[in-house]
Amino acid sequence: MIPWLEPQSSPYFPPTSTALDEPRGLLAAGGSLDVEWLLVAYRQGIFPWFSENEPILWWSPAPRTVLYPQHFHISRSLRKLARQQRYRVTVDENFEAVIQACAGERDDHPETWINSQMISAYSTMHRAGFAHSLECWNREDELVGGIYGIVLGRIFFGESMFSVEANTSKLCLKQLAESGDYSMIDCQLPTGHLNTLGAIDINRDEFEAALNRWA
Repeated sequence: MIPWLEPQSSPYFPPTSTALDEPRGLLAAGGSLDVEWLLVAYRQGIFPWFSENEPILWWSPAPRTVLYPQHFHISRSLRKLARQQRYRVTVDENFEAVIQACAGERDDHPETWINSQMISAYSTMHRAGFAHSLECWNREDELVGGIYGIVLGRIFFGESMFSVEANTSKLCLKQLAESGDYSMIDCQLPTGHLNTLGAIDINRDEFEAALNRWA
């Protein structure tokens, strides 16, 4: 059993050490997706992840997948693509379009966890100055890639990214890593794609020490 969080109460989460091993990282249910709740959650390394018409579920997986910007791996093909200047990358030019594109069905993700509640919550976080996006535009000024996440201090908590044209989300991640603004990019859970870019798994103690240092 996991704790039920009352949405009318002040934001509070159980210790992250109580998160379940299976399903990995499940910590609590209930609560709210308003700005105050989300800020309390992210400062503890907790994030929401649930399907439409289900209760809000909160997660704190361990180990945690992160990317240290100085270890971001730029492949020869990505370096070549960046030199060609076929695309431009912007910051916060169209957050709504990025999150909507991330929520759309794709061949590799036929279903999405970015439901209407999540879109509303993170759009509110964007207006409050805590959620940010990077957009990739082609020469026809079409949005062809992007990434969005929460920013606290020197940590970018990555939520999702998308590509319509090959490697365009990687161009956004490259700019994010090379900006000098962040000491760590939280990737939450491992994927083969992230691993090729230099993401690694760290234990809970190391991750939470980074939160205390940089968030």
